Amino acid sequence: MTNDALHDLARAHLPADAARRWTALLRPAAHLRAAEAGDPVVGQLGGLPRLPDDVAWPVWEGKGPLRFVAAVDCAALAALAALPTGELDVPLPTEGRLAFFYYGDEDDDALVDTADPTTWAGARVLHLPPDSHKGSERPAPAGLTPYPAVPLTARIGPSAPDTESPVLDGMELPDAFERALWEYESGTAHQIGGHPQSIQGAVETVVAHGALGARGGGGVVWEDPRIEEEARRWVLLAQFDSDEDADLMWGDGGALYWLIRPDDLAAGRFDRAMFTWQCC
Repeated sequence: MTNDALHDLARAHLPADAARRWTALLRPAAHLRAAEAGDPVVGQLGGLPRLPDDVAWPVWEGKGPLRFVAAVDCAALAALAALPTGELDVPLPTEGRLAFFYYGDEDDDALVDTADPTTWAGARVLHLPPDSHKGSERPAPAGLTPYPAVPLTARIGPSAPDTESPVLDGMELPDAFERALWEYESGTAHQIGGHPQSIQGAVETVVAHGALGARGGGGVVWEDPRIEEEARRWVLLAQFDSDEDADLMWGDGGALYWLIRPDDLAAGRFDRAMFTWQCC
C-alpha cells in the first residue's frame, strides 16, 4: 500500500474536493508481515515470549493463563520509522518490547467483551524492558500450547480510515469506492499504529462505548452522543489478524485490536489500553 496508489484510488472514485479531504486523513502505520531472508526482524507472532524473571505470565483469574500472541521490538520499529519512508504519528516507546497476550478460548463464557470490564483480564499488553530480549524463552504454562513462531518484519506505509471511522465526520463515500478500497486492503493485516482495519463497524466506536460504560459504572446506549466524541480520543496500538502461518484464527477470520489514548501511550500506561476483537 502506497500513498500514490491510495491517492489514485480516491481520485478515480471521488469528486476532487472529497478526494483531497479523504487523502488528508491517511496515517502512517507499521505494516507487519512474515520476515524473509535478509529482512530486518522487528518481532514475532506466536512462539514463546522472553519475559524477565520478575514478570509473571499473564493469567485471567478463574479462567487460566493467556496465550502469547505477538511481540514487537520498539527500537527496531523506531529505526524503521527514521528511514525516508516516514515515521509513525503515535508516541510509541523507542526501547523495550511490547508483548501481547489474549485468552483466546472460543467458549462463550470466556470471551473478552469490551462492554464488560469483568472480562478485560482476558487480554493484556506488557511493555518489557530493553534487555529482556536477552533472556531465555519462558516455557508456556501447563496445558497451554504455543502458536507456531513466525518472525516479523515491517514496512512503514499509509493506512486508510474505515468507511465507518469517526474521523470521516459524516463524510459519505460511494459504494464503488468502498468496494475498491476493500479489495485494495484485502489480505492478512497485522499492524502497529495507523488506522485500524475494522471488520464489523469502527473499533474506535466499540472501545469508546466500553470505556464510557466502565467510567459510568453501567451500560451506555449506542445512541449516546458522547460515544462519537470519545471514539476520537483512541488510536490503534496494534492489530493482529487471523494468520494461517501462525495458526492464529480469531472466530471466523477475525482480528484482535488494542487501542489506547495518545496521552496514556506517551506516559507508558499500557494497563489503560483497551482490547476488542471482531470477526466476519
